[in-house]
Amino acid sequence: MQLTRRETLALGVGAAAMTFLPFRVNAAAADDLIAEFTGGADLTKGGVDLNAPEIAENGNTVPIDVSAPGATAIMVLATGNPTPPVATFNFGPLASEQRASTRIRLAGTQDVVAVAKLADGSFAKASKTVKVTIGGCGG
Repeated sequence: MQLTRRETLALGVGAAAMTFLPFRVNAAAADDLIAEFTGGADLTKGGVDLNAPEIAENGNTVPIDVSAPGATAIMVLATGNPTPPVATFNFGPLASEQRASTRIRLAGTQDVVAVAKLADGSFAKASKTVKVTIGGCGG
């Protein structure tokens, strides 16, 4: 089978498009998950502290810490993962502080997003880009 230059170019462009398509789909899925969590309410910046390393040597174990004083729930998303939801932490009225820390798996360099539902019904958002040198989700 012989391919022409046009066919080869078309195959190359198609392959390049397929490598970027999943990340755009996941970003849209993350926006949909945030809208579902907030019920479409506006997000404010501030009120949520998200601590994650700027560079993670291994995407299999990336430590994060999230806190939001006065929050009733905090949702954490990894926008570039095949499955963006990482965790949702719920806090009861007797919680001494609204803080959680865990280790997450990241497929590659991407944004980690934390959305907090505050006690007054408002929502706050924080995000941080984590550069991953070795992917953790099949990378």
